[in-house]
Amino acid sequence: MSESVRIVVDAMGGDFAPVETVKGAVDALKENERISVILTGNADVVNAELAKYEYPKDRVRVVATTQVIETGEPPVAAIQSKRDSSLVVGLNLVHTGEADAFVSSGSSGAVLVGGQAIVKKIRGIHRAPMAPVMPTAEGAALLIDCGANVDPRPQHLVQFAIMGSIYMKSVNGVENPRVALLNIGAEEEKGDTLRKETYPLLKACPDIHFVGNIEARDVPKGGADVIVTDAFSGNILLKMYEGVGSVMLHELKDGLTANLVSKLGAAMALPSLKKIFRKFDITNYGGAPLLGLKGLVVKTHGNAKAKEFKNTILQCVAFYDEDVNGKIVRYLEEERLKKESGNTVTADSEA
Repeated sequence: MSESVRIVVDAMGGDFAPVETVKGAVDALKENERISVILTGNADVVNAELAKYEYPKDRVRVVATTQVIETGEPPVAAIQSKRDSSLVVGLNLVHTGEADAFVSSGSSGAVLVGGQAIVKKIRGIHRAPMAPVMPTAEGAALLIDCGANVDPRPQHLVQFAIMGSIYMKSVNGVENPRVALLNIGAEEEKGDTLRKETYPLLKACPDIHFVGNIEARDVPKGGADVIVTDAFSGNILLKMYEGVGSVMLHELKDGLTANLVSKLGAAMALPSLKKIFRKFDITNYGGAPLLGLKGLVVKTHGNAKAKEFKNTILQCVAFYDEDVNGKIVRYLEEERLKKESGNTVTADSEA
């Protein structure tokens, strides 16, 4: 058997915890024998959920905690005051090397603050972006950033592009990821100050395959593999993307079951429809990793169900196997050596 991958799951985080968190963890264990899971949370509650299932008990550990960080709590204060919460304890397990990854459906703010304060950034990383994978007509695209940095500098976006390219090549198998800058037009001169200053930096960066600006309407078509932006516009794009997709699929299902004729038509088209539904089901793509940290931290949707938790845990294995963090560290070291030798650095070292 290959090396085990130890993944912490915040069993108490999210709208449907611990029912869906525990079920997702058990499903992942059954699908991949290399996974071992550490569940952090109220031990009695977590063990009661585990008792519902048959699973390899030698690959599951429950770490008892007494506190839970709620979604509405101020993130910094919550991280500081609730040190025995399922979220903080889980992040500390990654920080101390007792686990390889951490998955949570809890407070986004607490995950972001805790990830950077506890797990900490890789040396040389200016900002740690959140990067979910979104379905497109051509496969999938990585949106970076979608919630961590609302006011980045141009140099930060260049670093996002580099990390996003490393991730898509390593985890998703895209050999030469196309990088695009989210903007209000395709022309180079379009956009606000951030976009105008970032564009020439991305264009001059030899470490990425930059294809120019991309408008939001072209993202679902598959116009790029890595979509670079600030967290504010990225989060709006992601939420709109998910909302429209959900409504469209709901309306399509209603229309196909409205009467006998539509049901007969749906039955004939069922194989194709199932393929489309699977392709654009965002839960199949796992969670959003916080790139640039010393350990892997992944945030899932607050309303995530077991399927999304399972796929997120499996996603962690791919991240671990491809040594994404190691590749980021090696890239930064190469850039440091270039700078010391007097060569131009791809991503400006200004924080």
